[in-house]
Amino acid sequence: MSSNLSPVQAWMLAIRPKTLPAGAVPVVLGSALAAADGRFRLLPALVALVCALGIQVATNFINEIYDFRKGADTSERLGPTRTVAAGIISEGLMIRVSVGLMIVVFMLGMYLVYTAGWPIFLVGVLSLLFAWAYTGGPYPIAYSGLGDIFVFVFFGLVAVGGTYYVQASDPGLPVLFAAAAPGAFSVNILLVNNIRDIATDRMVGKMTLPARIGGENARRLYVLLMALAYLMPVVVWKSGYSAWGMLSVLSFPLAYGMIRKLYAAEGRALNDVLAGTGKAMTVHGLLFSAGLLL
Repeated sequence: MSSNLSPVQAWMLAIRPKTLPAGAVPVVLGSALAAADGRFRLLPALVALVCALGIQVATNFINEIYDFRKGADTSERLGPTRTVAAGIISEGLMIRVSVGLMIVVFMLGMYLVYTAGWPIFLVGVLSLLFAWAYTGGPYPIAYSGLGDIFVFVFFGLVAVGGTYYVQASDPGLPVLFAAAAPGAFSVNILLVNNIRDIATDRMVGKMTLPARIGGENARRLYVLLMALAYLMPVVVWKSGYSAWGMLSVLSFPLAYGMIRKLYAAEGRALNDVLAGTGKAMTVHGLLFSAGLLL
């Protein structure tokens, strides 16, 4: 550990708290949908939340390991300090903690398998595999430009649908429509991160979607995904759930502010847009979930 940071500060830096809404909000929303259908179950909901956050953090840890190995986290990088690349946490310790965390998530997930059946085992294994394959393995997803698709699927459809499934069995189309909202926000968090790092990512061959299509097109995609997130509560209402789910529109000023900042900012200033997108996702998701319960 660096003498400049306490162990707690170092690990909080590695955890990347600003990205955690991508793990938590889908579980809250999936649980709210189950409750709206009169089928909420507290313990499976809590275990699903811990597993989702565990997978999110494990993905961040593994990302540190492989970006360090591939030379993606250099001193020229504009984002927050990466602890392995900076020598704050050793690669060996990060590997051990990542493996331990994934084992804990797997063991907790077995309770969900016991509760909801073997389809959840498949979901869990694929989620853990994605956490590793996102930046690990011979064909890392993040380096191919396909990361955004996988984030939409796993932090949107799978996370919300899986949370609903462990409480209320088969999710219908309205649940998947609702899942598109946190999925879109999660992709936007990733887009901002990768727009900021276009130059340094291209230098090391990390061809993220923004690195491939350019910052301007990536910004346009951010706006389209934001529109999708705000459209989904209307679709869910029209599918038979409470109209109060449209309370989520109250978070729009925050989202609009992030769009304006995204177009005005470059470089390190985009770190604030990344954090603000996470806040918009949290407020939108909580209002959406609360409205479904009214």
